[in-house]
Amino acid sequence: MDGDTLYSIGELARRTGLTVKTIRFYSDQGIVPPADRSPAGYRRYGIDALARLELVRTLRDLGLDLPTIRKVVDREVSLTEVAAAHADALDVQIRTLRLRRAVLTAVARRGSTPEEMDLMHQLAKLSEDERRRLIGDFLDTAFGGLADNPAFAGAMRSMTPELPDNPEAEQVEAWVELAELSQDPDFRAGLRRMAEQYAAERAQGDTTVLRRDSAAMVREEAGPAVAAGLDPASTQADAVVAAVTARYADVFGCPDDADLRRRLLARLESVNDPRRERYLRLLAVINGWPAPESLAPVLDWFVRALRARMPG
Repeated sequence: MDGDTLYSIGELARRTGLTVKTIRFYSDQGIVPPADRSPAGYRRYGIDALARLELVRTLRDLGLDLPTIRKVVDREVSLTEVAAAHADALDVQIRTLRLRRAVLTAVARRGSTPEEMDLMHQLAKLSEDERRRLIGDFLDTAFGGLADNPAFAGAMRSMTPELPDNPEAEQVEAWVELAELSQDPDFRAGLRRMAEQYAAERAQGDTTVLRRDSAAMVREEAGPAVAAGLDPASTQADAVVAAVTARYADVFGCPDDADLRRRLLARLESVNDPRRERYLRLLAVINGWPAPESLAPVLDWFVRALRARMPG
């Protein structure tokens, strides 16, 4: 079969599997123009029409619009340029679909109201700059004025979510919940109190000794008791409480008295806010970090033990 062979529109349809109507439409659009016409006026197509139709079908399957396809087959633009631009556009579409799926999944799981769904949708659509401003405002409320301390500057960095360019649905869902949580006034106020308490500890204590905070002390001393199932109200727990309060008193160079224990109790209650732990878990999902260790069991146990030994 040589290059002078001409095909009727019906023959093209049989060879390509496209309908006559589709080929006629492409022909009318100038994408697959006829090479000639028969004496009766019927269109005749050259061998190149087969290749053009196969290319058109492939590009249509990939989602390209007809004006762009015409430029490609007419070599007005390169296929490489079109493929790159279309891939970029698909990235945007994929991201949008992931955001929508995450919002709908969250709505289904929570049984959200229309108002809550609208809020989640708005949070999911925020740009990177908008997300940074939202979280920046939250962290500034918690740590503003304290960030000169290297410990707080590091805390602000470590509490900043970084949603990837192509997030998984779980990461988007975690971001929406974290963003909602960051706007909770009570959570903000509690985090601020915790930061101020920690700043006071750092200012008053011997920083060469206070390398780890009070929650870490509790974990080290009370962890074995919790693992052993020890009752926090039992006499066996006396030694655990005494060990923690003695270390705390030693750091600050003050007596292990009721005032120190009240201060320690307030500190631990702030640290043990379940919203703080939830924030850190959501943050780990968003940033692709390992799930953080939960201090809640140890802190719950020690807070109960300490309260049971406070003066009436």
